Amino acid sequence: MYEVLKAVLFGIVEGITEWLPISSTGHMILLNEFVTLDVSADFWEMFLVVIQLGAILAVVVLFWNKIFPFDLRSKPFIKKDIIELWIKIIVACVPAAVVGLVFDDELDALFYNPPCVAIALIVFGIAFIVIENRNKKLSPKIHSLDQLTYKTVLLIGVFQLIAAIFPGTSRSGATIVGALLIGVNRTVAAEFTFFLAIPVMLGASLLKLLKFGFAFTSMEVTILFVGMLTAFIVSLIVIRFLMGYIKKHDFKIFGWYRIVLGVLVLLYFIL
Repeated sequence: MYEVLKAVLFGIVEGITEWLPISSTGHMILLNEFVTLDVSADFWEMFLVVIQLGAILAVVVLFWNKIFPFDLRSKPFIKKDIIELWIKIIVACVPAAVVGLVFDDELDALFYNPPCVAIALIVFGIAFIVIENRNKKLSPKIHSLDQLTYKTVLLIGVFQLIAAIFPGTSRSGATIVGALLIGVNRTVAAEFTFFLAIPVMLGASLLKLLKFGFAFTSMEVTILFVGMLTAFIVSLIVIRFLMGYIKKHDFKIFGWYRIVLGVLVLLYFIL
């Protein structure tokens, strides 16, 4: 029961931090320093990624009408604009997918540690503040998903690549920073980031599951299911909050949060 309660805690942290641009993986790694699941190292590595499937399901539920390309009640029943959106999503996934498939183990060994997480938190926190201050004087060029060009989504994909390399960067944080930098407004940047997470996390989860194998113990199944279910429920709330928040506010508060957290983490491990 104690391990199940820990899984709930990890699910809450995943559901909150996956969509706010503050790094879910970074927070999960840091939480593990203080609340450690009594599981094998291989299971923990898999759990850290696969728990994100719960968060992904929340995106599918909330944005179903924007991402499902078929409607049998209308003619034509295939929505060409959504098909094109998915092609753009796949294009944006290519850089991170290539690097992840080739260098997954090497990147884990090099950068999945608290000091690297802290540095990434601080650097991208500063980036949020600088870019939002810059954008005060500029008007966004892209106000809807259908205005995203293939060049634009590929550039966003390159920023996502940074998150794939450095935990603590935040996948959502990196893609939102990239989108804001090239003139995408906040709402479109957030929505495209959510949609981009679907194939990325599905692919990453499948890779980790195949590497771990499917010989789960009953306790491991329970921990994984509870973590994913909790992440799903919390994500439903957090995504709604974020979409309402950014209609009236910028992302600077998340930048300051990242900087403060990064500094505290560095001080903790130095002292």
